[in-house]
Amino acid sequence: MSIRAIVLAGLASVAVAAPSAAETFTIQTSFNAGDFSTTYLTENWLPKIKEMTDGRVEINLTPSGSVVPSKETPQAVAMGVLDGDWTSVNYFSGQEPAFAILGDLISGYDTPAQLLGFCKDGPGEKVWQKALDAIADGEVQLIGCGPYSREALPARTPIKTFEDLKGKKIRSPEGLVSAVFAAAGASPVSIPFSEVYGALEKGIVDAADASAYVNNAATGLNDVAPYPLYPGIHSMPSMELTLNKAKFEEMTPEDQKALRDWFYMAMEDLTNVVHEQDEKLAAEDTKKEGVEVIDWPQESRDKMRVVARKEWEKFAEKSDLAKEALDANLEYMKTIGLMN
Repeated sequence: MSIRAIVLAGLASVAVAAPSAAETFTIQTSFNAGDFSTTYLTENWLPKIKEMTDGRVEINLTPSGSVVPSKETPQAVAMGVLDGDWTSVNYFSGQEPAFAILGDLISGYDTPAQLLGFCKDGPGEKVWQKALDAIADGEVQLIGCGPYSREALPARTPIKTFEDLKGKKIRSPEGLVSAVFAAAGASPVSIPFSEVYGALEKGIVDAADASAYVNNAATGLNDVAPYPLYPGIHSMPSMELTLNKAKFEEMTPEDQKALRDWFYMAMEDLTNVVHEQDEKLAAEDTKKEGVEVIDWPQESRDKMRVVARKEWEKFAEKSDLAKEALDANLEYMKTIGLMN
């Protein structure tokens, strides 16, 4: 064999053995820049997906509204403007009522772990993908779904009982959450998550459906709303991780599985860490002058649950997919002992 042939054969061998270049996916979140969850995921979990795929997959997270409004992320992913989204799906309930049920079945589950189980081990992913297909023409692939926290409710004024909700202006996303607050006597106000701080500071709203206690603290909400309700009275919002369908299908089955496994591992870890931080910060704030952490009595929580469950049924009538989403939740809740 000539020297030239030997060299060419060697180069071919090297080319075959060389690892493929990393695919970096830009994924817009519904987290605010600088909040605890964004920082924690960026520092602790983004490196792990690269490790789990031997460097073939990397993720770049961008904050809420950085490319498109949160309610438009499915369409942006479908068109390839974004590679994917990691978004609270309450924003999509105006497009398909099923997302109101999937996004936050208010007062339905006791812990984030139970609702993560609905997605990971139960029927959640199947009906969720159907809802995505309905609003994004089948061009968006669900990777995983579920919540990571039971939200607090930062408030400018004390809301100590169910009855105190009457007449209060409360920022909430459109859909089921707004419907429940309205049914409870409050006045829901729909403003973007990125504008919550200013709305509380200026008194545009009295309270806000925002995020976990630790995230609210990190973004200063508790400074302008010193009467936070914790544990929360209403909300355990579910998020989705998606990819553009064509880009997902270009991945190997092994990397597709690794990405799903990674999402649920990250969410389970984030759930535990956020709970620990929530408990710590709430305990510290309880000791501060000028701050009152409010924990509703069980009687008020029961009244809220009665109102909420009536709204589930109303929303389930809005579309066939919404009814399917509620039935899937109720069936799963029976299997884990939350319903008879």
